[in-house]
Amino acid sequence: MTAFDKHQISTFRFVRCDFDAQTGVASLVYAFDQGEEMVETISVPGAPFVLDGEREAAVQQALRLLHLIAGVSYYKAGVPEQVRIDSYAIDAATAALVESVYLHGLGEFAYRNGLNLHGRFKLPVALAGSDVDGTAAAPRVGLGEQALVAIGGGKDSLVSIEALRASGVAQTVTWIGGSQLIRSCAERTGLPTLNVGRTLAPALFELNRQGAWNGHIPVTAVNSAILVLAALLTGAGQVVFSNERSASYGSQIVAADGSVTAEVNHQWSKGWAFEQAFGQYVERRVAADLRYYSLLRPLSELAVARQFAKTDHYDAHFSSCNRNFHIMGERPAHRWCGICPKCHFVFLALAPFMPKTRLVKIFGRNLLDDAAQAGGFDALLEFHDHKPFECVGEGRESRAALATLATRAEWKEDVLVTRFIREIQPQLEAAELRIEPLLVIEKEHRIPAALWERVSANFAA
Repeated sequence: MTAFDKHQISTFRFVRCDFDAQTGVASLVYAFDQGEEMVETISVPGAPFVLDGEREAAVQQALRLLHLIAGVSYYKAGVPEQVRIDSYAIDAATAALVESVYLHGLGEFAYRNGLNLHGRFKLPVALAGSDVDGTAAAPRVGLGEQALVAIGGGKDSLVSIEALRASGVAQTVTWIGGSQLIRSCAERTGLPTLNVGRTLAPALFELNRQGAWNGHIPVTAVNSAILVLAALLTGAGQVVFSNERSASYGSQIVAADGSVTAEVNHQWSKGWAFEQAFGQYVERRVAADLRYYSLLRPLSELAVARQFAKTDHYDAHFSSCNRNFHIMGERPAHRWCGICPKCHFVFLALAPFMPKTRLVKIFGRNLLDDAAQAGGFDALLEFHDHKPFECVGEGRESRAALATLATRAEWKEDVLVTRFIREIQPQLEAAELRIEPLLVIEKEHRIPAALWERVSANFAA
């Protein structure tokens, strides 16, 4: 194999994609220039699948969408200026959606690597008058009311699952990959489960070893495309994620003079812009009776934390610590490492809504009584630092949570709360530290109206 030189790559190729209904395995094939093929596989349990004409056409459309979106893992290794699709043609709407995923979903990757991706990733579009019809609306393909609910092992998806359960929605708890922690959470729900397999091309790891560009990708976009394919195969009419409204806000990159030079959103594909564009595309171009939405979109992170705190059923099972889910590298000995931004934020978000003894038991220690953690919490507060490149809430949520703890006897003596009271709070406007406005449920979402009527009453209680 010729050594990989990311600076010498000219073209990224979407070679082909195939689905075997007998085995339930999708193959997604990519390559740089005329180099070795990189083959990723997605395995959906339940094969063999019997697909009729319209359902088969929808599966083919979903497979191609997945092929294009999942390619982001491979394209980023070389980020060449030319892109080619070898085995099928696409219309302008498909190209626009996928190009948006690559530009915004690779925003953090580009920022960290000093790259400018604006206008760089452009997909070839079929000419007018070709066989690719970009105007025909997708048909209904006979999907049921069952919901595939994505579970990630953290608090958010568990809040969605319990809200759907309380609303009488039949659901299958679904996850991608082999995480035992997620499996434990899924089994704890007592609901039917679906574990979709995803195996990245081994060649990608070799490219990384040879110095390929590397960094964060829009994982939620890839997982969304996988679950759309799985829903069509299993007959489920809903794909439900648990992304709250805070996900739409990025990190403000501030220059030395205090001016904001950029906004980089680590969790762009969890945000409203992606959900809206992707959900509309699926209904219009894949299957008219397949709904994609986030059940938590109208809620802030703090509102989700308040909802989670209502039950202790998952206290010993859940974890939002991302170190548990890294493909490579060391994982924490316990469910919470206690030092990463996710641990910091989840601890802080839950603190106003549950007894201190319960929270400390979940984490194994009191993170707010450790002076060494000051820098991590400062970043959450956007105090002399920008919001971490992680799936954490807005700075105003963290500031309001700490201000709330500063009024409570059980918390106010802890070292970081005391520091907040003494050094940080005097620099902030008191009116901006109220937690109540951040718990208000907003109206921007794609949740079916009848379901939202039932769920919103639960969330408001």
